[in-house]
Amino acid sequence: MIAHKCPHIQVTIVDVNADRIAAWNSDNLPIFEPGLEEIVKAHRGKNLFFDTDIDKAIIEADLIFVSVNTPTKKSGVGAGYAADLLCVPIPFLSHTVRSRRTLLPSYVELCTRRIASVATSSKIVVEKSTVPCRTAQSMRTILEANSRPGLRFDILSNPEFLAEGTAIKDLDAPDRVLIGSLSTPEGRAAQAALVEVYANWVPREKVVTTGLWSSELSKLAANALLAQRISSINALSAICEATGADVDEVAFACGLDSRIGSRFLKSSVGFGGSCFQKDILNLVYLSESLHLPEVADYWRQVRLSSTCLSDLQEGHADAGVSIARQITTMNEYQKRRFAQKVVSSMFNTITNKKLAVLGFAFKKDTGDTRETPSATVCRFFRQESAKVSIYDPKVPEKQIFLDLTEPGVADDSELGEVPRSPTVKKQVTVCKSAMEACVGAEGICVLTEVCLPSSPPALPALPLPTRGTHPRSPSQWDEFKTLDWQAIYDSMAKPAMVFDGRGILDAEALRAIGFKVFTIGKGENL
Repeated sequence: MIAHKCPHIQVTIVDVNADRIAAWNSDNLPIFEPGLEEIVKAHRGKNLFFDTDIDKAIIEADLIFVSVNTPTKKSGVGAGYAADLLCVPIPFLSHTVRSRRTLLPSYVELCTRRIASVATSSKIVVEKSTVPCRTAQSMRTILEANSRPGLRFDILSNPEFLAEGTAIKDLDAPDRVLIGSLSTPEGRAAQAALVEVYANWVPREKVVTTGLWSSELSKLAANALLAQRISSINALSAICEATGADVDEVAFACGLDSRIGSRFLKSSVGFGGSCFQKDILNLVYLSESLHLPEVADYWRQVRLSSTCLSDLQEGHADAGVSIARQITTMNEYQKRRFAQKVVSSMFNTITNKKLAVLGFAFKKDTGDTRETPSATVCRFFRQESAKVSIYDPKVPEKQIFLDLTEPGVADDSELGEVPRSPTVKKQVTVCKSAMEACVGAEGICVLTEVCLPSSPPALPALPLPTRGTHPRSPSQWDEFKTLDWQAIYDSMAKPAMVFDGRGILDAEALRAIGFKVFTIGKGENL
């Protein structure tokens, strides 16, 4: 976006992975994001470049963004909670205010040490990653201890508040841009330099300047509050199903209250992504390390775990008491509840029955499958010996099999460390179309919306829900709402069942065709 909005700034993206850089320089970008391809193609080779020369980029940069992954630690102090700031190399981002922006590989500590060892001039270093409070202090210590004499490093915090699927839109018209700095003259000057970059397209009133520690904590807090809100509406969906209420109507009524608002009040089978889980875990660990056990316990209640359900089903002894706590979290409960509803509705067994899963990414308009609820639900189906056909046009087949063959799947254990795909393929098929996935199925599970950038086909479309939804861009259409559901019904085993985990289909229209329908958060019988 800086290259797009600031043609006078040269932007260079660098990565240790040569294959990834080659993909960025090709017509097949390594990630999907609406609007990204157009921006890359418009500026690549002009003021936007992709390269593998990391050290050259550091030397030439004036302002460096550190934008690396910060996963949860898997071992040692804080395992399962704390952010791991020293891990296997992956990309990080750097840019200069005057002349250059660069993407460099590694995690926070490795990035910082690389900058210190290579830099030949003073730099402004910006945390873009979601990091624990006072990470900037650790970075400063490393930089000052390992750099050449006479160099100065000013550290800023500039967390991103993007949502996958709308990242370009969020960058183009952000709710706010947060920049934290030390309250020293040098810190304020560095802060002003970054403000100047954003001023090329962001109104000044939307640029919020704070202290370093407030900025670092704000990103964790924002994700935790969003997770809390989604978990709340998902908890209400269970009550709605039990009482006959409609969760969309409840959300609509509550959202009219100006103190609440309508955002993030859409119930679903669960939510995923790379941020919510690890950031809540990070808050739990931070609270405990600050000797605030009551605060840690509070955030633990909205904590997420994408693996605890499969761990429990597979009887992992090392999960222990941790699983007993995690299994009560709302997000995991929502996924488990949905999967169990499928089994109970299909006469308490899905053994050798074909189930079609429509949508595998963790949300619409992305191919990202990190912590996706679909993977958890599909693993549950595999444990119940079902045959699963999956369709998601934005997720590569290889990625789906990778997500479903991670360590711990019980019936793959005999394969040890060798690839597990052959075993998974006995139960799982990745399809090229929704129709292909549904042929011969006894049940259809809609787990993620799929939006495609073209005009919908001339097929009988189901009416859209009128509440609890957001308008679509006219250039996109929701594929599952425009499927030929009559043809799908005719191709399925009977009774044909639909389990709408996103609340996007018209249940009455489907019932009129002959389907038995369950919609998340709706107190209606199949």
